[in-house]
Amino acid sequence: MVAFKELNDAVGIADQIQSNEDGSVVLINVFTIDPADEDALISAWSHDADFMKEQPGYISTQMHKGIGGSSTYINYAVWESVESFRNAFTNPEFQNRIGEYPSSAVASPHLFKKIAVKGHCVA
Repeated sequence: MVAFKELNDAVGIADQIQSNEDGSVVLINVFTIDPADEDALISAWSHDADFMKEQPGYISTQMHKGIGGSSTYINYAVWESVESFRNAFTNPEFQNRIGEYPSSAVASPHLFKKIAVKGHCVA
């Protein structure tokens, strides 16, 4: 089963999914894994992604792998709303799937929203 480590000690994923933020959100989930378990991580994540893409409010996902021999991965997933992510994340079927991750896996999920930075990006 995957272990969880918060990206932000002051505001965890449990706090975030209770938010009433408007608009779409992006899940960034950083995985660290023993290199010997990388195939098992990809298999478990793929199984989760199959479930998530069938959930209301799911938009897209992309897995990234660190380069240069790194065994750190980042999942970037876009959801229509906090509510849609919360419903999928707390679904008992998804919660059962967490047990399929290798024991060396540590996940650090955190929700974000786009912001505007003048001259660089739009919200």
